[in-house]
Amino acid sequence: MIHEITDPCSVLSLYDGWEETMIWSCLQGIMGKIYADGPRRPASAAAFIGDFAFFAGEPCEELAAFRPSGYTKDFILMVPGSKAWEERILLAWGAKARSVSRYATRKEPDVFDENRLMQIAAALPEGCQLSLIDEHAYQLCRSETWCSDLVSQFPDYDSFRRLGLGIVVLKDGAVVSGASSYTRYRNGIEIEVDTKEGFRRMGLAAACAAKLILECRKRDLYPSWDAHTRTSLALAEKLGYHYSHTYTAVEVLID
Repeated sequence: MIHEITDPCSVLSLYDGWEETMIWSCLQGIMGKIYADGPRRPASAAAFIGDFAFFAGEPCEELAAFRPSGYTKDFILMVPGSKAWEERILLAWGAKARSVSRYATRKEPDVFDENRLMQIAAALPEGCQLSLIDEHAYQLCRSETWCSDLVSQFPDYDSFRRLGLGIVVLKDGAVVSGASSYTRYRNGIEIEVDTKEGFRRMGLAAACAAKLILECRKRDLYPSWDAHTRTSLALAEKLGYHYSHTYTAVEVLID
């Protein structure tokens, strides 16, 4: 039987050594939920947050096939803590699952060149402008599928105002690119970057992300970057991040 964990301390040891800020969000009780194979001294756990789930401890067949009640997305990205977990997840979901590579960057708070970031943020095409995500921009992001993940983990603007932080590029009053807090943990954010089709390869994502990093530094927050493609990794490196390692995730399609 799967149990929702109300005391994150009971699974701390299972996630020892994970340098993943979305897990920290769950363990710190800020956002996300943790499920396990037992309410006390669990041997297996899964931290669910946004479109992600992070599996730790001993592989568990029931937990590998689990999705939380009310989960409405048509996919989930499952990150196994071991090869055995990967195999268990693939077995549980069969043809609906496939393993993919993702690219982690190092957590280096003092690595950023602020002058360089200001130059990147200023390099916008004519007619485009950067803006912090205020209530109006929040609603604009929610209204379009392509940019909804810039604010999707914050159910209303008040929660985004308290915990979130983001930058958008506006053109003719519309959002065409953005970089924002996909999730929040105590000392920082996990960055989400999106650009509308037709506005890509214009430096908009780089400008948004550079400005977001600068805003994070003003607030003493760390802007964590986890790349889902080599293109995303290349952008991160342009902004000052350094590659750490490649890891495996399992993309699962849900009916």
